[in-house]
Amino acid sequence: MTPQQVRQVQESFKLVQPIADQAAALFYDRLFTLDPALRPLFKGDMKEQGRKLITMIGVVVAGLDRLETLVPAVQELGRRHKGYDVQPGHYQTVGEALIWTLEQGLGAAFTPAVREAWGVAYITLSAVMIEAAEGSAAKYETA
Repeated sequence: MTPQQVRQVQESFKLVQPIADQAAALFYDRLFTLDPALRPLFKGDMKEQGRKLITMIGVVVAGLDRLETLVPAVQELGRRHKGYDVQPGHYQTVGEALIWTLEQGLGAAFTPAVREAWGVAYITLSAVMIEAAEGSAAKYETA
C-alpha cells in the first residue's frame, strides 16, 4: 500500500465510526445475502459480533502505516479464523460485503480512489490471514 492509500483508508474509516452499529448490521446482512451458508459460522450475539468486527477493523486500520508490526496480529487472526472453520474462499465474499458496506455507509465519500485503497488493504491483509491459516508465512512491507 502506498502512504496515500493508507491515509485514504484511515480517513474514510473515521467516517464509519459514528455509524459503526449500522455499518456492522449492513455488513452481516450483505454477507449472509451473498453466502447464506456462512450464517452458521456465527453462533453468538450478532450485535456483539458487530462491535468486535468494527473494533478489529479499527485496530487494523490504525496499524496500516506500520504494516510490519501489524502482520503478526493479522496472522494470529487468520489462524483463529481457521479454527472457526473459515475457508480461504470465504475471504472473497467477506471482501465483497466489506466494500459494499463501505459504499453504502460512506456514500459520496467512497470515491474510486478510496475504493481502490480499501481493496488493496483488504487483499493484502486477507492474504496474510489465509497464508497464516494455511501454515505458511511471508514478509509484507509497505510501498
